[in-house]
Amino acid sequence: MSSFPPSGPPQTTLRQRLADLRGPAVPPRPLDARALAALAANPGCGRRALLDGAGVDKTALASALGSPAAFGQSQFAMIRGNSFEAKVKGDGGAELLRLVHEHLGAGAEPPTRRPHVPDLTAAGPEGRAARTALALREATVAAAWTLLDHPMLALEVAGSPAYLEPDAVVVHPDGRWTVVEIKSFPMIDGAADAAKVGAAARQSAVYVLALERVAAVLEGAVVGHTTLLVCPKDFSNLPTASVVDIRKQRAVTARQLDRLTRVEELAAALPAGLSFDPARPAEELAEAVEAVDAAYAPDCLAACELAFHCRERSRAADAVTALGRSVRGELGAFTTVGAALAAAAGTGPADDPTSAALHRAARLRAEALEQAPARTAREEAACPC
Repeated sequence: MSSFPPSGPPQTTLRQRLADLRGPAVPPRPLDARALAALAANPGCGRRALLDGAGVDKTALASALGSPAAFGQSQFAMIRGNSFEAKVKGDGGAELLRLVHEHLGAGAEPPTRRPHVPDLTAAGPEGRAARTALALREATVAAAWTLLDHPMLALEVAGSPAYLEPDAVVVHPDGRWTVVEIKSFPMIDGAADAAKVGAAARQSAVYVLALERVAAVLEGAVVGHTTLLVCPKDFSNLPTASVVDIRKQRAVTARQLDRLTRVEELAAALPAGLSFDPARPAEELAEAVEAVDAAYAPDCLAACELAFHCRERSRAADAVTALGRSVRGELGAFTTVGAALAAAAGTGPADDPTSAALHRAARLRAEALEQAPARTAREEAACPC
């Protein structure tokens, strides 16, 4: 039974409620495109939606729970990435605009040596987002090559605003807007690691969705559904680029973000006094985390700071979700590993087709093992599995 009192008064504002969830002295952690892409990939996880929407520092929370996150960029990788980005944007962005024109500027005059780079400085993320929208409007009307260096974009996610900062956005003379992603992983013989390119495409899709909100109120503005990925060429530090079609990622991300439960609904279902403040005792934090439904899958290990904690709880509950989404889908009504194994042993429901399929698969496996030739001693020594 929960030790928290019943839900608080309805007049409590959402902003104050989210601040209480974070902790009185904990500043909100802003959402970025990487977090949004991961959130969109698992829209059924109310736990991540609430924690991200409330601005909870999941890294500190995971450490306080005793299951620290084991992923993220090293300091060396961050320094290398910043150095490469500075090189790409050097000389007033001339090299970057050259790459954009070479790959996506068909029919347009090449950019000048010194493209227009507007000042996007403003107070706070709201001010920067407004200044970015104004710069995009001015560049579209001017019909000239314009480079927006680290613009600020706003996107509503589950009823909570998120402020996003792409590496660059280029405005073409014809009114097109192109997202540019600058990564420090190499592009060898014109191709980069497929997994890393996919991650970059999902991040770009989030930026495109945010840009579409701005373009919707501007006449003549068109957001391109191809992004330019800029990486080091082969084993050098020279920039090269390739065009990535993100139409599929954009459609999937938009659909998944729309499916997210609104933050206020998740917060309203929680008892008053619940907090994810990392300064609280681990037992209390564990109870608070368990009060919010999660949808763990092995994919979370590469995208969520709480993945190790959720995996431990999923295994303790004998949940089939720990085996992956595809396995979970194949097992139908079986929600625990024990129930699935019982069905494979022939003790499951007789009228359930999934149970019958599991029992048949187990029988075929046993027959195959009986017919397999015995391994020699040399094979046993080479592979004692």
